Amino acid sequence: MSASALAHHDGPPADYLSDSTVASWLLTTDHKRVGILYMISVTVFFAVGGLIAGLMRLELMTPKGDVLATPDSYNRMFTMHGVIMIFFFLVPAIPSVLGNFLIPLMIGARDLAFPKINLLSWYVYIIGGLMGVWILIFGGIDTGWTFYTPFSTMYSNTMVVTAAVTVFITGFSSILTGLNFVVTVHTMRAPGMTWFRLPLFVWSHYATALIMVLATPVLAISIVLVGLERLFHVGIFDPKLGGDPILFQHLFWFYSHPAVYIMVLPGFAVISEIIPCFARRPIFGYRFIAFASVAIAIFGFLVWGHHMFVSGQSMYAGAVFSILSFLVAIPSAIKVFNWTATLYKGSIKFDTPMLYALGFIGLFTIGGLTGLMLASLAIDVHVHDTYFVVAHFHYIMVGGTTMAYLAGIHFWWPKISGRTYPELWGKLSALLVFVGFNLTFFPQFLLGYLGMPRRYFEYRPEFQVLNVMSTAGASILAVGLIMPLVYLLLSLRQPRNAGPNPWGATGLEWQVESPPTTHNFHEPVLVTCEPYLYSPEEAEREYAHVQHVHSS
Repeated sequence: MSASALAHHDGPPADYLSDSTVASWLLTTDHKRVGILYMISVTVFFAVGGLIAGLMRLELMTPKGDVLATPDSYNRMFTMHGVIMIFFFLVPAIPSVLGNFLIPLMIGARDLAFPKINLLSWYVYIIGGLMGVWILIFGGIDTGWTFYTPFSTMYSNTMVVTAAVTVFITGFSSILTGLNFVVTVHTMRAPGMTWFRLPLFVWSHYATALIMVLATPVLAISIVLVGLERLFHVGIFDPKLGGDPILFQHLFWFYSHPAVYIMVLPGFAVISEIIPCFARRPIFGYRFIAFASVAIAIFGFLVWGHHMFVSGQSMYAGAVFSILSFLVAIPSAIKVFNWTATLYKGSIKFDTPMLYALGFIGLFTIGGLTGLMLASLAIDVHVHDTYFVVAHFHYIMVGGTTMAYLAGIHFWWPKISGRTYPELWGKLSALLVFVGFNLTFFPQFLLGYLGMPRRYFEYRPEFQVLNVMSTAGASILAVGLIMPLVYLLLSLRQPRNAGPNPWGATGLEWQVESPPTTHNFHEPVLVTCEPYLYSPEEAEREYAHVQHVHSS
């Protein structure tokens, strides 16, 4: 992408990492620093959530409960695992880290539209996260991450109200981030940056931001109603008080199914940048992928009822939701087919980001196809509330989002830090994550189809072999996930050696220094051509144009 993004200066300008005082970080309004603050925070919460998952997998190695001591302890562990991983890692990971860092750079802006609100979103997130850790230490919660009523409103003896306040507060972080992205994309694009010159990364984050702004308030009000019923016995969801528990499910899943796309759409954003770069080809069907992102956001609001096929809702409503759930697969399939078409006859380089991206496509495809199985009424009745659902959810959320997040971190790490990492260790980590994930969760499809319910503390002995396989896979997965943390941190000790564009990628973010300066661009940016110009002829013209801009 052409731009007057660089200029000659007397002496090197200060980059965004140059002031290293604690106050400069805690009071920063630089979108890049806020992204780094989020990166550190989500890493900590991911470690906490992963540790809890490890305890559960150790518990499930044997049919009898022998690690977590009681069923109540197990209930609290899987609830806190779900709350931490969903609300404090999967939802904020890619938008709040990579989205914050990259969107202004990609559209030629100096910062996000509301820098102070951006910092506020991080503080709100941290307040919610600290409350979540406090709940984990001083009692826990046993309702499941879905807070299903009437158990959560009347019968649970755990810290439900505190957890509700935690989720309520954390939701505002998502709303503020989404609002910032929408306004920034509308008002701060560089001259010449038309909608169809936007990187697909920005398109996907724009669609994600719309979901954040429109869906998160529904979760907030639902959680407030849970607290009101629990504290004041107002008849909203509890049948004993004249309430309707199915109403809560409608409200909760009206947010939570679009929330799936808050987690996955940013993953699509990352893959759409990496695939053309390492295939050295323009993205196939740019406009189809862009419109598919918006279509996914729209359809995401229409399919919440497929979580409720056995809840007692109308059979006609179930049929409608089933049809809509099959339709939402179309825009997702468009993306996968277009990525594979981009790879066709490409000059593919299997560097670490590309391996993670290919792993994402594989895991997301398995998760998507099993999602179609769950969208079928007959199959869903058979496998509802079994480990089949657990496996499907993790293939989409953990396999898809985590692989995309790691792909993005490895792809933009030279830009973020100015340093490279050991490629051999990166490739090994990608392999271990992919193998470990499949060994962990694919046996759970079999367990679910054979009838093992989820959330159970003990199980029948015939399920033990598959559970042992799953726990063994979790240990491999843990090693693969810890490795990037180690070698990326170690890379910070070496001199800056990345250069502005180590991958030979297009995009404005690759035309500024690594790491970028505080205000991104020294001069106003002018965009003159389409994104993803990876063909040899276009690349040659682009190089000549940029050299002319630099010399002038």
